[in-house]
Amino acid sequence: MSEKDILILGIESSCDETAASVVKNGRIILSNVISSQIELHTLYGGVVPEIASRKHIERINQVIKQALSDANVTLDDIDAIGVTYGPGLVGALLVGVSEAKAIAYAKHLPLIGVHHIEGHVSANYIEYPELEPPFMCEIISGGHTHLVIVKDYGEFEILGRTRDDAAGEAFDKVARAIGLGYPGGPKIDKLSEEGNPDAIAFPRAKVEGAPYDFSFSGLKSAVLNYLNQCKMKDEPVNRADVAASFQKAVTDVLVDTAIRGARDFHVDKLAIAGGVASNRHLRAAMKEACQRETITFYHPSPIFCTDNAAMIGVAAYYEYQKGTRSDLDLNAVPNLKLGER
Repeated sequence: MSEKDILILGIESSCDETAASVVKNGRIILSNVISSQIELHTLYGGVVPEIASRKHIERINQVIKQALSDANVTLDDIDAIGVTYGPGLVGALLVGVSEAKAIAYAKHLPLIGVHHIEGHVSANYIEYPELEPPFMCEIISGGHTHLVIVKDYGEFEILGRTRDDAAGEAFDKVARAIGLGYPGGPKIDKLSEEGNPDAIAFPRAKVEGAPYDFSFSGLKSAVLNYLNQCKMKDEPVNRADVAASFQKAVTDVLVDTAIRGARDFHVDKLAIAGGVASNRHLRAAMKEACQRETITFYHPSPIFCTDNAAMIGVAAYYEYQKGTRSDLDLNAVPNLKLGER
């Protein structure tokens, strides 16, 4: 490594993944270790915050040791610690924040608190070395659906956000309603391949006076009403058709909103980010729409769409370069808004 190389240790614990990563110069991932709790939470049909926090405590030291080992470095080689401090589950966030503060204090290293959503956007920089702001990004995850213009590294103009359920939340609730269980997104994605996406006419909600905002609550209710009507009429439910029709309704809204935003703001680069960005149907539909509009489309590999620490290390690198530093009184902020520090 040359003298100018900057190594960031990224730590992520906002929900049910304990993750650590070593990132070199903001774009090169030397290690990316993720300890998932999905099997554990599947027993309960969703994430149980108390259990998530306990598991983070059990796993975080091992995950960090593994990340350093995989990168063939020690803490003495690290230039700064980046950690997710919000938004997320408060107990889960506190585990990562406390660990990062302890390492920063013990090794006299700069501490950088990272916004989880900024991390998701930054995942696009990993596999696209040519991608630089400004560009448009649609962030689609379990807790968030945003359409933003990335004006600079860590600088966002929010065009639209969800008014109720996030897209990923709707996937989980619909999956539970049709008996697929948790996690809903991947299971609906898989089952929908067997179904007809035009079998059931589910609504595509638009928010009056806010063309870039999202609303998925009505769609979720429409699916539940459809299932209840089938039950009352004693009609069989084709779960694959329900999954495919629901997924197409969500995808249509996400694609149409993103393309409208890109067109209106004359943006020729569009990225997606967040857990739902790994949905195969969405990726294919967005790619097709971008080709039609001659917009360059960026999408992280699925491993970088789910919660991971590589994206946090990347975001922390650009904050580090800007001179952003967090004090040792950094706290978890479960409802942290994008653009806040």
